[in-house]
Amino acid sequence: MSSAARAAAGPDRYAVAGNPVAHSRSPAIHAQFAAQTGQHMVYERLLCPLDGFRAHIEAFAAGGARGCNVTVPFKFEAHGLASRLSERARLAGAVNTLRFDIGADGRPDWYGDNSDGAGLVRDIEHNAGRPLAGLRVLLLGAGGASAGVLGSLIAARPAAITVANRSADKAELLLAGHAGWAAQHGVELRAGGLQACGSGHDVLINGTSASLAGAGVPVADGALARGGLAVDMMYGPAARPFLDWAAAQGAEPRDGLGMLVEQAAEAFAVWRGLRPETAPVLAALRRELDA
Repeated sequence: MSSAARAAAGPDRYAVAGNPVAHSRSPAIHAQFAAQTGQHMVYERLLCPLDGFRAHIEAFAAGGARGCNVTVPFKFEAHGLASRLSERARLAGAVNTLRFDIGADGRPDWYGDNSDGAGLVRDIEHNAGRPLAGLRVLLLGAGGASAGVLGSLIAARPAAITVANRSADKAELLLAGHAGWAAQHGVELRAGGLQACGSGHDVLINGTSASLAGAGVPVADGALARGGLAVDMMYGPAARPFLDWAAAQGAEPRDGLGMLVEQAAEAFAVWRGLRPETAPVLAALRRELDA
């Protein structure tokens, strides 16, 4: 379809699909990206039944939509909807970005990506100014959040990544799926329990649900080096106890708002073929949260 014909047909449709989804800031983020880049598109929220995700997404695509983001609890199910996967989605075993491509035979040929890790790494390296190459990284948790970012963290070539989890066996399983990728990038991988994760790490990333549950910081003092960077994937009030702990450790605290904006920009690039400027969008969201 030509650009003129597409414009006449109305804006391209995208959405964030999840349950719950009313809280999502993605529509506001992508509206700013579209305005900034002059893209003719709309982005909405799509509440999917817990037992009807596939049917809901297929109906959305059949209605002419171009793609969607996927949030909890459907990222693993979305992985199975894609006929083609990016390397980072394959490593994660989960998809947070679907592009509804059509194959040469006229049948759906959906592309699945996972932009979480790329968004986290860009926020750390670009926004926080902390290149990861050669550093010691501690990643807390071995669930879906950590699985979504580990591949991209490895690609940034830190010296070592330790994954610490309440169940060390689960951490070891996560690392086993990334062993070949780590070998390609010269990164040492280690697994351990939350109370046996070592000390003095340069970067600590909280991928556990502790913040969401209002629980305390799951590791002992000293896990993070003074002057290090502590990142919680959560943002807003849920992240405050972790950020306060990090500051008390003499570290630089950082919440997950930058990661949220940067991963959205990665998804936008998958859909639209260009990457928007994230700094003004992040600044606007920060002002909104601090108001």
